[in-house]
Amino acid sequence: MVVIRLARGGAKKRPFFNIVATDSRNPRDGRFIERVGFYNPKAAEGEVKFRIATDRLTYWKGVGAQISPTVQRLLKEFGTPAQ
Repeated sequence: MVVIRLARGGAKKRPFFNIVATDSRNPRDGRFIERVGFYNPKAAEGEVKFRIATDRLTYWKGVGAQISPTVQRLLKEFGTPAQ
């Protein structure tokens, strides 16, 4: 099953998360199908904290991908529609 979830990157104590479409059996930071967006919780003022390609999110939802609870929360928090 395809899931849309976070994959952690960045340095120690400086997390950066890619929002990816991946097979649910792959490890968290492992292979993924497509990078859909990102979330930077430590973004400085004036930097982009969250971005997602809504057209790709709609596509993956249309072919049956499940959105993880954390990504669902981020979509709600930043006002992006989770179609």
